[in-house]
Amino acid sequence: MKFTEELREENKDIFQAIFHHPFVRGLGEGELPEDAVAHYVKADYEYLNTFMQLYGTAISQSKKREDISFFQGQVAFVLGDEIHPHRNLCEYIGIPYEQLQGFPLPPTADHYRTHMKSVATDGLLGKTIAAMLPCPWTYQEIGRELKEEFAPEAEHPFFEWIDFYAADSIDETVDYLKKRLDEEAEAASPEDRQLMKEAFRKSCQLEYAFWEMSYTKEDWPIREEVLK
Repeated sequence: MKFTEELREENKDIFQAIFHHPFVRGLGEGELPEDAVAHYVKADYEYLNTFMQLYGTAISQSKKREDISFFQGQVAFVLGDEIHPHRNLCEYIGIPYEQLQGFPLPPTADHYRTHMKSVATDGLLGKTIAAMLPCPWTYQEIGRELKEEFAPEAEHPFFEWIDFYAADSIDETVDYLKKRLDEEAEAASPEDRQLMKEAFRKSCQLEYAFWEMSYTKEDWPIREEVLK
């Protein structure tokens, strides 16, 4: 069994929990609280900024030009393409995308960012990929699940969001990251393989928590304006 197959099996409980989360179900059903959608977009915009920085870290850890080219391409993909599902959500709530940018991360998203950056500072590409992979992998499977179950047509409120994450471009990203993680894990020590597993599972946990954070509109317990 490949390392990534082990990871998927060991974390199937979290994947299933994500599929059944009310925010994810609402994407398929075509109805979500507008303030929850806005909260998600605000946090995800900043989260993706961190994700691009982590691709830069992965470049610095890469020894092959193939990897450098891939990670560079992923930065361009986030900048140029992954804004489209965000814009779909913004259309649903009737708020311009630009008005939802530049907000502080809520606690869960801030924890997720800190976790990935901490793992990446170790300097090993395999660990960096292990911490990053749950994001595109869970979204890939969410897109597939929603497309299969709800078969959305163009008039569905979240058709573009679902269609984007069910697309071949996401498959290509996930497949490459899985292939490279399998290769890195095969060459790693047992101790580093275990650390990769721990990093992957924590990111899976935080993927679920990100959906929950968005749905409940999680915020810091003491808001800045209270201190003024």
